[in-house]
Amino acid sequence: MRLSINIGNFTSPGGPDSIGRSLLDVARAADESGIDTVWVGDHLIQANPYDTTGDDMLEAYTALGFLAGRTERVRLGVMVTAVTFRPPSLLIKAVTSLDVLSGGRAWFGVGAGYNETEARAMGLPLPPTAERFERLEETLRLARQMWSGVEAPFEGVHYRLDHPTNRPNSLSRPHPPILVGGAGEKKTLRLVAAYADACNLFDIPGQGNLLRRKLDVLAGHCQAVGRPFDAIEKTVSSRLEPGESPAAVAERCAAFAELGIGHIVMVVDGAWTVEAVERLAAAADLVAHHA
Repeated sequence: MRLSINIGNFTSPGGPDSIGRSLLDVARAADESGIDTVWVGDHLIQANPYDTTGDDMLEAYTALGFLAGRTERVRLGVMVTAVTFRPPSLLIKAVTSLDVLSGGRAWFGVGAGYNETEARAMGLPLPPTAERFERLEETLRLARQMWSGVEAPFEGVHYRLDHPTNRPNSLSRPHPPILVGGAGEKKTLRLVAAYADACNLFDIPGQGNLLRRKLDVLAGHCQAVGRPFDAIEKTVSSRLEPGESPAAVAERCAAFAELGIGHIVMVVDGAWTVEAVERLAAAADLVAHHA
């Protein structure tokens, strides 16, 4: 069982001048413990409707680049990039650069995108849903091609590249692990089966049967494309409650493990603190001890 943190709010008690220090303290606490990955959200404005503690957001790949040079072990990724936020070659290059500069610790987390309010506020493209999924699939195809080192022209419906080049290529081989976020049964989970190394589902309290159904659907898609279901890392996003004990977290992890989920990505209300990371790390130690 792997436990990770997802940073969705960068507000620091000391104000903007201390955001970097606060972020680094949290990341180093994760790096020095058993935490698997430091994820960050990819938004330009605060997107959590339950978050009332502040609006401070950093651009995702700049923040991860900052952390890459100041951590040594913990993996780094975006949970998840909206595929329309950046041209696909720029996005793939950003992930590759993060992988190279971090010594092979990058994830490629990507999804179709959804936030119409943010798109309107910040002038970001948000095509109709069907087109976003077409663009997502083309981006996944292009990523596989660029990480393979093939520089042949790429022809898609939405993207056409004469000579896609990716030098230096990623240190992770054959490529940084690909996570497709979302739980849509017809499109998203089909793309997970066809292209991804991991999925990310959602922990909705009292809806354990829903998680089982999503995993069953994913298994069906894997069978349809001839891919082993076990080849997909199953991650779930869950919430670390204020003051929740390591033992309670470990108990929740055991319940997820019974469903076949092996990676828990924790979010918190507001900004992460070193204390919250330490509680989660203690839970990871309990899980490891009872494995």
